[in-house]
Amino acid sequence: MLGFFRKPVDLSFIVITYNMDRELPRTLQSLSRRYQLGADGVNYEVVVVDNGSRPPFGRERVEAHGDNFRYLYLENAPPSPAYGLNQGVKNSRGAIVCLMIDGARIASPGLVRWASGAFRIFDDPTVSVLGWHLGPQLQNYSVAEGYNQGKEDALLAGIGFPQEGYRLFEIAVLAASCQDGWFLPMGESNAIFLRRESFWNLGGYDERFDLAGGGLVNLDFYRRAVLRDKAELVTLLGEGVFHQIHGGIATNSGEAQWQQNIQSWRAQYKELRGVDFAPPKKRPIYLGTLPTAVLPSLEESARKAAANPAAWE
Repeated sequence: MLGFFRKPVDLSFIVITYNMDRELPRTLQSLSRRYQLGADGVNYEVVVVDNGSRPPFGRERVEAHGDNFRYLYLENAPPSPAYGLNQGVKNSRGAIVCLMIDGARIASPGLVRWASGAFRIFDDPTVSVLGWHLGPQLQNYSVAEGYNQGKEDALLAGIGFPQEGYRLFEIAVLAASCQDGWFLPMGESNAIFLRRESFWNLGGYDERFDLAGGGLVNLDFYRRAVLRDKAELVTLLGEGVFHQIHGGIATNSGEAQWQQNIQSWRAQYKELRGVDFAPPKKRPIYLGTLPTAVLPSLEESARKAAANPAAWE
């Protein structure tokens, strides 16, 4: 399986996809060298793991984004992406890996530059970015009010994407797992960076999280990655990943189904871990820049943090 890699790399993105013909091309475009700013000196690859799409997304469509893009198709894939994430790491070459459990998430333009920079500064960091939903509110609510792929396409066209990548912040809201903003504990990241050795020391993603969509598997992995002994938590300031609507079980199922799903996910987490899930309370170190479009969310985040000084206790 490793034979199709032509040269060693420093950073590997592992991107999971399942029936995302519309969304995945934008995600891959946002990880390309044409879009990422200040990434010329970073040697990185993008490994797309197709978790059984019908029809398959296809190697040619992935590799069209650059010679550092690779495609791995999983036959008879489990409904949870945990197995696919682990397989993606096994079939990658980077000393650093970035886990993107959802191939529908567009990256901001400084993701590669600042994430790779964190590993030049810190010995063994866990690097995270906040997650966002495109649209006027959380997509679990907005889909019930008529938000759809056509309206999202119009939003993206309206900000000039992909030419104006940081304007994604103008047309998005914070995801539920990051809803308290930049300066309070968050439940997960949808782009988690850590060293390959550290990934395997954690045992990778726990494949016992076998519900469709993975349930809380990403939150579980994020918590374990953050709370590792002597691991610095670095949050990229001014960067993010932006979720496109695609009918996913976790974010686009509608409010009633979402609440039902959450109950099942929480029950499985407690069964496997013996406790209820809680966001990890490790204060982050911030790294990055402050594009103008990010400032309103920073202002709101600062107000929330000032109103909740005991959140880190």
